[in-house]
Amino acid sequence: MTAPAGPHSQLCFAIYSASHAFTRAYRQLLAPLDLTYPQYLVLLALWERDGMRVKEIGRELFLDSGTLTPLLKRLEVLGYVRRVRDAADERQVTILLTAAGRALEREAAAVPRGLACMMGLDEDALADLTDSIVRLRASLRAASDEGLVPA
Repeated sequence: MTAPAGPHSQLCFAIYSASHAFTRAYRQLLAPLDLTYPQYLVLLALWERDGMRVKEIGRELFLDSGTLTPLLKRLEVLGYVRRVRDAADERQVTILLTAAGRALEREAAAVPRGLACMMGLDEDALADLTDSIVRLRASLRAASDEGLVPA
């Protein structure tokens, strides 16, 4: 009987440890902007489509409202967003960028370039890697949603 392969030979460990490396890299890149990585993700979503509801942001970023609510409150305190409750249904909250939040997009434009430099990948290699990981995530989500993951 062969011994199980160690963690370094496992794809899941490579992704897990890369995630930690990304966290450290983003911490360094986002520190001058006084943002955390999850806050940056929310802002990226809003820079793409301002005026999203909290549920929409959560779906897009795979975050639940328990995680999003304090994060959005902090972005509001920083002056980057406004939270507006729907008059007809107060459970619905729309998130709007402020002028400061829109202006921050210009400052944050250097973050992807900085990360690309840290990774040492050209644009095509980065796009291919991203596509592969997105397909992997979609396959794993579909398999687990359909109960295809062995117990």
